[in-house]
Amino acid sequence: MIFSLTFAYGQPKDQRLRFDFYEGFFNAAADSSLWVDAPQTLTSKDVKVFYSQLNLSTYQSLIDSLKAFQQRYELSDWLYYQLIRKTAQQISPKENNYARYTLYKWFLLTKSGYDARLALTSTKVIFYVLNDEDVEDIPFFMDGDKKYICLNYHDYPNTNLNQDPPIPFNINIPGASKAFSYKITRMPDFSPAGYIDKELQFTYHHKVYYFNIKLNKDVETIFANYPVVDFESYFNIPMSKETYSSLIPLLKKNVKNMDQKKGVDYLMRFTRYAFLYETDEENFGKEKRLSPEETLFAKYSDCDDRAALFFYLVKEIYDLPMIAVLYPTHITMAVQFDKPIGTSVTYRGRVYSFCEPTPQAENLGIGSISKKLADKPYEVVYQYTPAGK
Repeated sequence: MIFSLTFAYGQPKDQRLRFDFYEGFFNAAADSSLWVDAPQTLTSKDVKVFYSQLNLSTYQSLIDSLKAFQQRYELSDWLYYQLIRKTAQQISPKENNYARYTLYKWFLLTKSGYDARLALTSTKVIFYVLNDEDVEDIPFFMDGDKKYICLNYHDYPNTNLNQDPPIPFNINIPGASKAFSYKITRMPDFSPAGYIDKELQFTYHHKVYYFNIKLNKDVETIFANYPVVDFESYFNIPMSKETYSSLIPLLKKNVKNMDQKKGVDYLMRFTRYAFLYETDEENFGKEKRLSPEETLFAKYSDCDDRAALFFYLVKEIYDLPMIAVLYPTHITMAVQFDKPIGTSVTYRGRVYSFCEPTPQAENLGIGSISKKLADKPYEVVYQYTPAGK
């Protein structure tokens, strides 16, 4: 990655911000007026002074460059925020002054049109953004019927905000009204040179199938601080182009001569047995849902991860109606075939057959559910219906 800002803070001069950002190269003017100082421990007065000074700077060309880059590379809000993080890091490195770094992120996000807020504790600056989605495991506050979710909680690990509650305050910023979304509908087109090969294998009907999948470590970076989102957003995270091209065509070739039921059974068992199982608590110490591409990369994965990968594979290869079925301690999938198979679930007028993508004590085929779940309550947390079906 290439950076051009090497001067000491407080001695600014006109520069250009230059750095690689996944598939693109960000290059923007950085006028000397953009450099505004702030103390490491903030008061609301400090924030207002910082905003007033920066608001008088020649900042608009930088905002225009950020938004043009977002549009050119079709960045989701989450990836756009990563671009803002890198930009703020170049103007004011977080290791030198975390509060000032956070103020720059807040300023750039609000001037990009998002409704972002700050809150202060005695020692911390907490950064929030308006969000109307179902996002778990992250602090938020309500302002009337509006929910503001924390964007920088990961920078304060093991912090109990209830012990030192952040006090939100608002500065009226014209045009900063847009809600932030965690939905990711496109992954960057990473450079092919950045991929590594990973070998996978599994046995189906006494035949061993081998896979050589191309994976990019930047995917892990993108999702490093990604929260637990709703199942619709989670299940529809796509793969990057190179990873997709190394896996999906090969799977299609392998199931080409199978009927639909056997092909789905093949995908179910690939998802079940080509990866090692470990719970999130054992693996990460907390709940974390891996995208399909992350699951391919990870050494271990759990039932959430397998469900999302199985959904992705069936959608791409057969595009069948599906539901995600959540039990108190497990999630599994069910698929609608032309005719129900074995144990089924009726939901909103459609009949779905269980397809278990996670290893169980029993060798479960399509239409089978683990005995330990047979009498347990469940909830359908996501329904997928293909267009025209």
